[in-house]
Amino acid sequence: MKRSIDIKKITRPIIQKLNAYRSAREEFVGSSRKMILLDANENPFENGLNRYPDPLQNKLKQRLGKVKGVDPMNIFLGNGSDELINLLMVAFCEPKTDEIMIVPPTFGMYKFSADLNAVNVLEVPLLKGFQLNVNQILKQASTRTKMIFIPTPNNPSANRFPLQDLKKIVENFSGLVVIDEAYAEFSPGETAIDWLKEYQNVLVLQTFSKAQGIAGARVGMAFADSEIVEMLNKIKAPYNLNVLSQKAVFHRLDNADQVKKEVQLLLEYKKDFILKIKDINFIKTIFPSDANFILIRFDDSKLRYDQLIKKGILVRNPSDQYLCENTLRITLGTETENQALITAFKAMDQQN
Repeated sequence: MKRSIDIKKITRPIIQKLNAYRSAREEFVGSSRKMILLDANENPFENGLNRYPDPLQNKLKQRLGKVKGVDPMNIFLGNGSDELINLLMVAFCEPKTDEIMIVPPTFGMYKFSADLNAVNVLEVPLLKGFQLNVNQILKQASTRTKMIFIPTPNNPSANRFPLQDLKKIVENFSGLVVIDEAYAEFSPGETAIDWLKEYQNVLVLQTFSKAQGIAGARVGMAFADSEIVEMLNKIKAPYNLNVLSQKAVFHRLDNADQVKKEVQLLLEYKKDFILKIKDINFIKTIFPSDANFILIRFDDSKLRYDQLIKKGILVRNPSDQYLCENTLRITLGTETENQALITAFKAMDQQN
């Protein structure tokens, strides 16, 4: 039996009453009739981009539905996951009243979007070893807690969370559990998208920015109950995903074998990279990784960060985050780029 929640009850009253802005075009995009388009004040001379895109991206959703095994009615698309996160705040969190829960160290956009929308943030830090504190998450959640954001694999720690932990949270929390699977392709296995038929309070984020390799196109995906998608459609910008970005997604979907090849190469690069740096003296811990990046603890992360900058190599320093003291987050690059970093580490090690 499906676990249901009252979507309207957790939606802001002002959003429930809102009449969505709809273009005249939106009523006809699903029609097979050839129409003379004189409704949107566009330039009529064809150049491939002179017309506004389909406001609901129906053709792309149909294609993604087949790829992901979900009904297109359960798909919402946006200008990167950043837009999706922000829209979730707008739809479900009353400013200065409601709150979201995050599990630091975690992706910074959750708190940023909450702060931007005057939404309170409740933090339940991960346990040592970067694991979810499930009991505290459920204990500290209140009626004001509208959403829990959990990225898996986690950013910046790179580890996946056990499915049983995620399911326990989903089954015992009355709001939305937003499971951010931005790096899912690098750790294949069960996806929370498969849970949509069983749990109405699950929303899954995925992206074309990581493994899919088109970060510049800014395309994020949300998979959720159709009522949730309907609420998001009410508040999105009319044409929030442009024609060029949609074409880029279609092209990437047409080349799925290339994506798989690139993912496999990056996983091989990661294994080789770890093998070649494990004996560097100033590296203290290499944390397990289920993503295309690795969290590494150093003797002095600021010193090592600055040394790499001087060598023309930019990594991320998350040392100010909980449990991340003296760490650097390193993304796997090309084989040549990875070798440059290995060479830099060895040269720095000899200077000690």
